[in-house]
Amino acid sequence: MRGVDQNAEQRPIWRSVALGGAGFAAVSLGGFGVWAFGGKWFYQHTGEGGLYLASTVVFLALSGLLLHPLVDGPRRVRKFYRVFIPAFLGYAFAWSICWFIGRFGKGEWFGSLAGAAVFAWIAGRMLGSTRAIGKVTLALFLTHSAGYFLGGKLYAAGAHPPAFVSFLSKEQIGLAARLLWGLCYGLGFGAGIGYAFAVFQRDRSNTVA
Repeated sequence: MRGVDQNAEQRPIWRSVALGGAGFAAVSLGGFGVWAFGGKWFYQHTGEGGLYLASTVVFLALSGLLLHPLVDGPRRVRKFYRVFIPAFLGYAFAWSICWFIGRFGKGEWFGSLAGAAVFAWIAGRMLGSTRAIGKVTLALFLTHSAGYFLGGKLYAAGAHPPAFVSFLSKEQIGLAARLLWGLCYGLGFGAGIGYAFAVFQRDRSNTVA
């Protein structure tokens, strides 16, 4: 454990933020790709619930493969999944409850805050320190909201695309708009996830020391 803690202390936080943003952007493209490429099929055969379930499975599966370097020490993939799966499912549950109650606008903002708080609390507990839960929650809320709402605006802009993309068909523009939303969401939330892992592990290191 001493070696793990020393690694956590030595790693610059910005590297974890960059890794989280880049890695989760790729994960998010996969998750949103389920909606972008297969949304019509899912709505026809499984409904909205089936689409969300398939997308969640993709998010969880790809996250461990691309984000496990955020965890220090041996057996990183297993350790990452042990933290990320309950944290992400908790976030998704909290966000979904707020969304179904408030829908667009308030539901999204409250969902972003509640989801960030739940993710931070679970991740902090699993990583061995909750001292920084306040600032991690704030960071997750800000980065998640920035990515989610910027992506949402780009997606909405697909309904009235600029002239320079007029050579694309309506279907192609819609596909690109969905993937852009996923990219922005992944970059934002992923940066917050990287920050959360870095801070909680560093605080655990300082506590052990």
